[in-house]
Amino acid sequence: MEKNKKKSWNEYLYIFSVIYLVLGLFNIIFAWLGLICFAIPLIISIKGGGKAYCNKYCGRGQLLNLLGNKYQLSRNKPMPHFLKTNIFRYGFLTFFMTMFMIMLFNTYLVFAGTSNLKEVITLLWTFKVPWHWVDTNFVSAWVAQFAFGFYSMMLTSTILGIITMILYKPRSWCVYCPMGTMTHGISAVKYNVSK
Repeated sequence: MEKNKKKSWNEYLYIFSVIYLVLGLFNIIFAWLGLICFAIPLIISIKGGGKAYCNKYCGRGQLLNLLGNKYQLSRNKPMPHFLKTNIFRYGFLTFFMTMFMIMLFNTYLVFAGTSNLKEVITLLWTFKVPWHWVDTNFVSAWVAQFAFGFYSMMLTSTILGIITMILYKPRSWCVYCPMGTMTHGISAVKYNVSK
């Protein structure tokens, strides 16, 4: 009983994911907090922790687990094999990182003054949702541009996670999550080097 109480805080990390998404609705600048979800897994993995973040501390994974298992929103079906292959996982990582680089380039263009701030959230890299009710006048345009782009990526990945949670097992997103693929790759490189 004592042991379970000490570990139970992990189960509440989903609150961070929910708060992050809600804060972004009211003030897009909170999107910058999502960088924590990028940096911490990489730091843990580089320092030899492997996929500890993914397995224990990922708020999105906890949220998908909660929705899929506790609220039974998942069909609990096995994923198609191709979603588990290295080709798909690293292909999706490449695509995701390409979208990330495009987002950074757009931020640079606004920073350089060659492009105007686009107050829009792009869902699934396709559907543009105007976001004009958020006041971004108190920060530089490039800071806001990064926030719009980053929030788009975080919201898109959450939507993909929810879709695969509903269709397959609750944490199916974790199989092809770009951060999980990166931390897995880092761990594999560290292991091979140490061998």
